Amino acid sequence: MNELHIEIKVIPNASKTELIGFMENDVLKIKVKGVPEKGKANQELIRYLEEIFNVKRGAVRIIAGETSRLKHICITGKEKSDLQKLVDRR
Repeated sequence: MNELHIEIKVIPNASKTELIGFMENDVLKIKVKGVPEKGKANQELIRYLEEIFNVKRGAVRIIAGETSRLKHICITGKEKSDLQKLVDRR
């Protein structure tokens, strides 16, 4: 099965959860409404990624960066071209 690995810079405490776009070094920037307490921002990020990539619950995992704003994410069933299409639509 395909797996998409991406680096994401998370900006917590935003007014709404949204995809901003690519930063330098192919890092994706996403704002999330959740606060960085007790995993709330991580939960919001995972929920949002599941929604925009249209994948089942559990297909999005944080591989590294649980307590950091820079996260390494794995999305099962998606590939790099899916990410580019998504960013192009935004």
